[in-house]
Amino acid sequence: MNSKFTTFIMTIIIILIIVGFLIFGYILFEDFLSDDLKQGVENFVSTVTSLADGNLEENISTPGIIETNINDLKSANSQTTSIQYDNIVINDYFYEQLKEPAKIFYRALESNKENIKTGTYKIEFGNVFSEVLESNNGEELLGDYYQSAVETYIYDHPEVFYINVNKMYLNIETTTKGNKVTYNVFINSGNQKNYLEDEFSSKEEIDRAIAEIENVRDQILAQKTGNIYEDIKMVHDYFIDSIEYDTTISNPNIYNVYGALVSKNCVCEGYAKAFKYMMDSLGIPCVMVIGIGTNSSGQSENHAWNYVEINNNWYGIDTTWDDPVVIGGGRPTQTARYQYFLRGKETLEEDHFPNGQFTENGFTYTYPTLSRYDFSY
Repeated sequence: MNSKFTTFIMTIIIILIIVGFLIFGYILFEDFLSDDLKQGVENFVSTVTSLADGNLEENISTPGIIETNINDLKSANSQTTSIQYDNIVINDYFYEQLKEPAKIFYRALESNKENIKTGTYKIEFGNVFSEVLESNNGEELLGDYYQSAVETYIYDHPEVFYINVNKMYLNIETTTKGNKVTYNVFINSGNQKNYLEDEFSSKEEIDRAIAEIENVRDQILAQKTGNIYEDIKMVHDYFIDSIEYDTTISNPNIYNVYGALVSKNCVCEGYAKAFKYMMDSLGIPCVMVIGIGTNSSGQSENHAWNYVEINNNWYGIDTTWDDPVVIGGGRPTQTARYQYFLRGKETLEEDHFPNGQFTENGFTYTYPTLSRYDFSY
């Protein structure tokens, strides 16, 4: 009896051991299979992330040839897309000083000038910046290129007054599959509603504002003579007679061309941007200059003015300081209103000290070399 009972117990134990081994083996197999499937899904998702972020057919309404080229490439495989916007020719002064990656950002903004009025338009670059991103500190380096391009574009193009660059975001998507790393770069509004200035919340408002600006511009241009000196003086005098310097630093648009030409109330940056805008409209070479101005009381402050070219020579012109705030009201004297009109280096740099940087720690630009002496007509 004991022998049979012992045999029965041993059989049960053996069966339990065998079942235990089977269960353990199954668990190991499932774990191995699960890890393998998980890795496969992760690779699939990481690949799709960079491919399925919207079709350009849905996002792009313009700009013509770029739209077609981008759509063909994008629909095939975004990872092989390299969008350089090199179908557009740029002749702007500060653009020429940028390095090629920054020039790509600049060209993209100019190519999409109409699109960005929406404030939500996504500017695509694909993998064009892969070489930069693969270098040491690649993302930081690309960020520097992006910053220099955006600030350069804004100062070269005062007519683009409706963009708030602090609400534009550079996005870098990185996709890793095995040892292969690919990049997709684009600009959008991030988690902001849009990247427009608060005063211009839609394309319709922007177009209306542009029409107002162009109406004033056309009134000024109707007085042009074709003589470069006379036309510069005509614009200068219009500014002195029409614009008021904003002493509150609280009104809208005081830093842009809309404030200067439509509201007729701005600070030095508004004067300088509007003056460049008018010179561009007249086809007269002109740049904005950022630096330090020291007034007659010896006080120094950040300041903006312009350089303009006549007969292959560059001269300084400061419409802000030629339109001083007169205590007790009234207009500046004839002497005061031309104190900073077409001045050479020896005169202007007594109290105007150019800084090659538009923003702190930003790209350092080279300005045109001023004529040594004041312009003589």
